[in-house]
Amino acid sequence: VKVEVEVDTLEQLAAALDAGADIVLLDNMDPETLREAVALVGGRAVTEASGGITPETISDVAATGVDIISLGWLTHSSRALDVALDIDLSL
Repeated sequence: VKVEVEVDTLEQLAAALDAGADIVLLDNMDPETLREAVALVGGRAVTEASGGITPETISDVAATGVDIISLGWLTHSSRALDVALDIDLSL
């Protein structure tokens, strides 16, 4: 069983690593803090960035060295399309 822990500060990250987390979700961190977090992890866990990432910021996030990037933007910021299927049974 793999354990993933969500953190939003470097202090929480250190505690998660000390507890043996396999994956750390680095939530709402700016690129500089993400770089520090990746360095702190030092390969001891998989790193996942999430929170506030958009197509405009994803390159900067990727450049920090995180292993995984999660984009809630793909679902909560997309416009809805109303599609309907009408069947004419009178034929």
